[in-house]
Amino acid sequence: MAQENAWLLSAGLALVIAALLLPSASGCNGGFYERTIHDFCLTKFKFDMGGLDRGLWCSWKDTMEIYEGLTNCTYQVALRLDCFWPNHIVDRFFVDIHRIYFHECAPTGRLLHDPPASVLAPFITVPVLVTLLMTAVVVWRSKHTEGVF
Repeated sequence: MAQENAWLLSAGLALVIAALLLPSASGCNGGFYERTIHDFCLTKFKFDMGGLDRGLWCSWKDTMEIYEGLTNCTYQVALRLDCFWPNHIVDRFFVDIHRIYFHECAPTGRLLHDPPASVLAPFITVPVLVTLLMTAVVVWRSKHTEGVF
């Protein structure tokens, strides 16, 4: 029983050590990967986004192909350099992309615009009419106090 526990403990320790060492021994050079996606993927993304009118940057329909190209580029570079994907470098890379290019966009990715008048009008007129009606009722009630109590 003691030998089994010792074997399980040593096997668990070996797995922990392997889990800590294998990512660093995977062949991925993080610095080189980061430089490569910046030099190759980001350059193409900047060029493509530069060709798009700045007012359309928040339009998913217009930026989807460019964004998918960037995502695919980071994935392909990771495969070629034997890096895991996604990883913390890619996460930081895309956070920077969003901070620079998409910081003014709505969270849903759609351009913000006013709703049509057929939707907006009831949301404006109903509260105004209820307010006027309640004011009229209060004024009328204050002038006709007989028989209330």
